Amino acid sequence: MKKKKNRIDIVYSTNDDFEYDYEDEGIEETLPPQQQNLIVCLDRKKRKGKSVTLIQNFIGNTDDLKELGKMLKSKCGVGGSVKNNEILIQGDFRDKIMELLKQAGYKAKKSGG
Repeated sequence: MKKKKNRIDIVYSTNDDFEYDYEDEGIEETLPPQQQNLIVCLDRKKRKGKSVTLIQNFIGNTDDLKELGKMLKSKCGVGGSVKNNEILIQGDFRDKIMELLKQAGYKAKKSGG
């Protein structure tokens, strides 16, 4: 079903024969873990001084990203979230997350100090 929110450049038309152009809702295909180049870094900006471990550069759909985030949160035993195509894990768990990603078959690099 095509939704009104996905219309491009036209709000309303009085022409009965007018066909709206819709955005493609193409689902991005998730790359296999061996082809992913993830970046694991520590961030404190805009978080009132609290540390957050970020996992960036995931290529794929949001369901697979949420599944990876859920696995990492449960293995680390902490909270977190998935926002803006990034996984946020509360606290400094860079080393543990690097090990978990390597065990799952992902290529990951540590970024920052």
